Amino acid sequence: MRLYLSSFRVGDHPERLLDLLGSGRTALVIANALDHAPPEARQEGVQLELDALGALGLEARELDLRDYFASPEVTSSALCECDLIWLRGGEVFVLRYALAASGADKALVELLHDDAVVYAGYSAGPCCLGPSLRGFELVDDPAAVGLAYGAEPVWDGLGILDYVIVPHVDSPGHPETERCNALAEHLRTEGVPHRTLRDGEVLVID
Repeated sequence: MRLYLSSFRVGDHPERLLDLLGSGRTALVIANALDHAPPEARQEGVQLELDALGALGLEARELDLRDYFASPEVTSSALCECDLIWLRGGEVFVLRYALAASGADKALVELLHDDAVVYAGYSAGPCCLGPSLRGFELVDDPAAVGLAYGAEPVWDGLGILDYVIVPHVDSPGHPETERCNALAEHLRTEGVPHRTLRDGEVLVID
């Protein structure tokens, strides 16, 4: 299992991402954490990721999970067509619903178990990997799922990690840092295993 989990954007250690990829150079960008945003803003967010990965020498394109809501059985084949799956930040509840509705959540668990791809990204992307999203309502709005899809949020995480990732902690200048600090404190009080990341920091698992 290979994971590159950043607090914000690519983070301070892109060379570690390239190390995980080895000779692999193809990437799929999943930007469904922005599905609640206006189309123009969403497209700008997608292009930002494509440019960042392209600057690292990667061949990146978007995979829109909404295209697979009606046929989740083919999602695994689509995800296999790359070396890296990059999940950008945004609304964690919106991303988690898209992963579930498309079948990408189950497909990703299998692909990581087989070490077939690198799972990477920042903010909402790493947040989905823990056992649960309970507590993230302190940071993001679960009602965004209703706005994006007319559906209820999914509260279970992917369970790939047995702890919760909390990004943007102690990161002056990031608009969510105070809320993420509050989430980390809430998890400490509740005894929920978690790990915090400051912007720039990256958790690498190989």
